[in-house]
Amino acid sequence: MSIFNNNRKTIIQIIFCVVFIVIIGQLMYLQLFSSKYRLDAERNAMFRRVIYPDRGIIFDRKKHSLLENTIMFDLVVIPVEAKGVDTMALCNLLEIDTTEYKRRMKDVAIRNTSVRPSVFEPILSPEMYARLSENIYKFPGFTLNERSVRSYPFSAAANVLGYIAEADTSFLRRHKEDGYEMGDYAGMTGLERSYEKVLMGQRGVKRFMRDKLSRIQGTYQNGIFDTAAVAGKNLYSSIDVELQQLGEKLMNNKVGSIVAIDPRTGGILCMISAPTYDPNYLTGGKRKKHFAELYQDPRLPLLNRTLATYYSPGSTFKTFVGIVGMSEGAINDRFTVSCGGAYYGCGRKMGCHAKGTFALRGAISESCNSYFATVYRKILDQGKYPSIDSSLSNINRYAYSFGLGRKLGVDLPSEKKGNIPTPKYYQKIFGPHWHSCNIVSNSIGQGEVLTTLTQLANMMALISNKGWYYTPHLIDSIEGGDEYHLLDSFKNKHYTVDVPDSVFEDVHDGMQGTMEFGTGAAAKVPGVVVCGKTGTVENYYHGEKQQDHAFFGAFAPRNNPRIAIAVMCENAGFGATSAAPIASLMIEKYLKDSIVEDDRKKLVEELSNRNLIPKRMKLEMARLDSIRKAKVNELIAQKLQQDNDTTSDSEEDSLVAQKIIPQQNDLPSKDGQKSKRDTNNAVLTNDERRNINKKRNN
Repeated sequence: MSIFNNNRKTIIQIIFCVVFIVIIGQLMYLQLFSSKYRLDAERNAMFRRVIYPDRGIIFDRKKHSLLENTIMFDLVVIPVEAKGVDTMALCNLLEIDTTEYKRRMKDVAIRNTSVRPSVFEPILSPEMYARLSENIYKFPGFTLNERSVRSYPFSAAANVLGYIAEADTSFLRRHKEDGYEMGDYAGMTGLERSYEKVLMGQRGVKRFMRDKLSRIQGTYQNGIFDTAAVAGKNLYSSIDVELQQLGEKLMNNKVGSIVAIDPRTGGILCMISAPTYDPNYLTGGKRKKHFAELYQDPRLPLLNRTLATYYSPGSTFKTFVGIVGMSEGAINDRFTVSCGGAYYGCGRKMGCHAKGTFALRGAISESCNSYFATVYRKILDQGKYPSIDSSLSNINRYAYSFGLGRKLGVDLPSEKKGNIPTPKYYQKIFGPHWHSCNIVSNSIGQGEVLTTLTQLANMMALISNKGWYYTPHLIDSIEGGDEYHLLDSFKNKHYTVDVPDSVFEDVHDGMQGTMEFGTGAAAKVPGVVVCGKTGTVENYYHGEKQQDHAFFGAFAPRNNPRIAIAVMCENAGFGATSAAPIASLMIEKYLKDSIVEDDRKKLVEELSNRNLIPKRMKLEMARLDSIRKAKVNELIAQKLQQDNDTTSDSEEDSLVAQKIIPQQNDLPSKDGQKSKRDTNNAVLTNDERRNINKKRNN
């Protein structure tokens, strides 16, 4: 029995020793190695304030700042310290209800834990900041944090500059190696995204001591652990902001785009995507609301149509077909085609507005479909290559060297590569024995050939340079040097496959003829020799034929070109009557620095007031307006029903005022305000008037 007791005693002693060792080990770990409780203690005794740096400024080619920084404030909360807050008082100041307050507190706790500071209300308006700053001491756990945000003095180039927004969990997950934290703002689109590394700068941190009531008592350790914020670097762009503003004005009430390039450098002079919006609209406390309005607009103002959409290039592509035909020896400058108003090859009719007998120069000037259909088939069928597949591959070799069918590498996100169809693609459609008649539509820039407008403008630059180009780009230099080598690719010249200068001269002759006596003669620029090419493109939407797209490509002056430009207006008819006049005014503005003649000024106003929004978009806008009006009327009727016992005159006036609401289809004007409203929204229905009068009588 004693032996059993001794064994039991030994076992108990061993258990106690093991437990004691475990406790001592855990204490040693917590005291010497683990930082968890040390950090928790520091959080209780210290307040860490992030100092956000000024983002870099972006300047245009004349050193005008396209965007600037202005100081605003975020309302920041540490949820664990916000206990005992007068929720109703804070909600009244923020103009939210208690349900929204609870939702936000839960959201920030989930996203960033309850012990770390998170943005509760971003980018406070001046009025709200004034109200909160007077009362912030009443709300423990809440502080006002200074932040530098963007402002746009010219209210232009929204799709080029892009916008910044708070980094959400998805963004943080994608960029977890870049050091972002909850509450940081980052570039989401445009140049803000492409040059985020350069523009963002480095965050600073200030640490403050707190007492047991979490009140700030002064700097922590005299600031020896503080770090200073480092401002982002400035960018110097090739954009001409005055040209950009003119282009946006001319594209008012239109859907399409304009791209102008300096062919000597590849610098983009302007990049307009229409419809556009005032970039100031996506700053401030109502950014999310405004973003939703733009996102739902049927005209898609957030889409950068210069890079992120592609179209059949139409007759502007004929210049390329002519260059390949001459370079390959399929034709020479004496080769002619007679056209009676249509091309009847391949057992079908391809309409053509030109009539007569044309060589290359005249065919470009008059945009003869018959000529280029014939030339395209001769290139494919000439027998110089072992098969038609080889012939098409050779054409594609030229296309790729022209920057078509692949991404150019423009310094903006979301660039599309367009489409240059391959032999393999046609084999799948027509079988191994396909022939030139199957793809004759490509000859006039229809069929499966697709380009972005930036590619088309770049092709104009290449033709003006007689066979070379620099990658189109927006940023020329970075303050303090190109640390990340972001600009290296813009310094390399790209050459076409061997094309004799004489071929480019013939094409220049034809494009000059376009402007002097051909399809673009109505868009001459006074005193400037312009080489241009019009284009009209058939298109369909959900299988239904739409009005033709209008294209125009040009460069000027012919000798020593300084601007290459492409203009596209969706569903606007002939390129000569819509796109070409816009391009002519843009060329004049850039080369002469101003438009001075009265008739040209009148043309500016006429074009800017011309409404060419596609019919299908107008119908969709009207449908959405009807839905919104119906919802507003329903809300008013419900309100009248609820208040039928106590409605006062002032409340009735308020109900009337509710009829005047912002219309989602009205984009903000350049002064940051909404454009003119539909005054029908301010008219009450007869039933509503009768209800109001009945209440007054009662």
